[in-house]
Amino acid sequence: MATNFNLKVGLFGIGLEAYWSQFEGLEDRLRNYVTIVEEKLQTFGAEVVNLGLIDTPEKALEAGHDFRKADVDLIFLYVTTYALSSTVLPVVKRAKVPVIVLNLAPEAAIDYQWFNNLEDRTKMTGEWLAYCSACPVPEIANVFRRSRIPFYQITGMLQDDPHVWNETGEWIAAANAANTMYHNRLGVMGNYYSGMLDIYSDLTLQCATFGGHIEIIEVDELSAIKESVSQDEIESQIVQFKEIFDIQPDCSPEELNRAAKTSVALDKLIEKHQLGSMAYYHKGSGNPANEDTMSSVILGNSLLTAQGIPVAGEYEIKNVQAMKIMDSFGAGGSFTEYYAMDFKDDVVLMGHDGPGHIAIAEGKIKVRPLKVYHGKVGRGLSVEMSVKQGKVTLLSVVENLNGKVSLLFAEGESVEGPILEIGNTNSRYRFPIGARKFVENWNQHGPAHHCAVGIGHVGSKITKLAELLGIEAIQVC
Repeated sequence: MATNFNLKVGLFGIGLEAYWSQFEGLEDRLRNYVTIVEEKLQTFGAEVVNLGLIDTPEKALEAGHDFRKADVDLIFLYVTTYALSSTVLPVVKRAKVPVIVLNLAPEAAIDYQWFNNLEDRTKMTGEWLAYCSACPVPEIANVFRRSRIPFYQITGMLQDDPHVWNETGEWIAAANAANTMYHNRLGVMGNYYSGMLDIYSDLTLQCATFGGHIEIIEVDELSAIKESVSQDEIESQIVQFKEIFDIQPDCSPEELNRAAKTSVALDKLIEKHQLGSMAYYHKGSGNPANEDTMSSVILGNSLLTAQGIPVAGEYEIKNVQAMKIMDSFGAGGSFTEYYAMDFKDDVVLMGHDGPGHIAIAEGKIKVRPLKVYHGKVGRGLSVEMSVKQGKVTLLSVVENLNGKVSLLFAEGESVEGPILEIGNTNSRYRFPIGARKFVENWNQHGPAHHCAVGIGHVGSKITKLAELLGIEAIQVC
């Protein structure tokens, strides 16, 4: 799905046709500026649909149709000089996608002495017009607001301005995340963990907010696929396990064989339904085949999560959405919850049983055998890992009492220190507002007890994604 519907970014510059015959070279100069912006946008991996310089209302109407036919996800409007708002509104209104206004001067400042020594006032005016990108932005903003068109601004310089291109890159990353979610196929397999009222989700609301398709899958299907797995496939998967994981000596060959068989079956299930993420849980009680299947999924689901197909346990649909968002930002996105608080070191211990995100682990993930899965049926192999030390972001997709979704996030740090070596994911997180305040402020917004953790501080990207989706983003710290 991602291959078929890659992110497309629209670009157009604006100018005033009446200027071209008055000021020699101005049009070519401004068109060259638009080309520079196109080249910058391409460095962020987006396919750019560049319609060039739009300088009349007639061209604007045509451009709106062109962007709509090109199926762009986001438009960058580069204000090169003064232009009429009538050359903007038809483009954006017809395209019906979010718009970022680039108010970029060609340089940091006009060379005033050189400018004032030109003597030819026509040349002086032409030179000034090449710098007056800020002039029509209030006009454009006025028209957008009166037309109820959301817009966002980036103000700065065309060249040598890291702020401008960092912001631009984040908008493209946010648009890419929105595009990924819109085309994602989320599999839900099994049923909720009985009594966890906070994780129950409104599937229609999730689709209405993020797009995508939710495929409901029976556990029996995975069990049936597993029976068709060959011994050669199992042995090949065990080789992969040994390359990727630090398998502890007390892991029995029987349990490795069982986990490998289920892992192969999971890959086939994902391929069959073309899934980009999955949430699962099933007691398996009373059905030996399903109990065997669901107690041997952890290693396979960890591999899938590391491959950009995040898998969340306990049928946590909202949280696998958060994991997919974090993964689309290249931050990972591992399933986690509060474990304990350490008031001595002012950290929160967080982790979870089940799969972890291999790509964001500190060192090689250990595989340990568990005699019981606490609170769940079965026993088998589990993963033990900590998230890489350094900056981290927590994200929760929250369903609110007003029938809307919000994105709750916090930025902190994964820090060194002792963890609980219990065969689960487990990390120590420090927050700038302190552990006590973080926990209270986070809980105040009513998220489910699970969240996704990723590496790096990506809060500004999450905020931009929320803007593009038309939902609220809440930052705790």
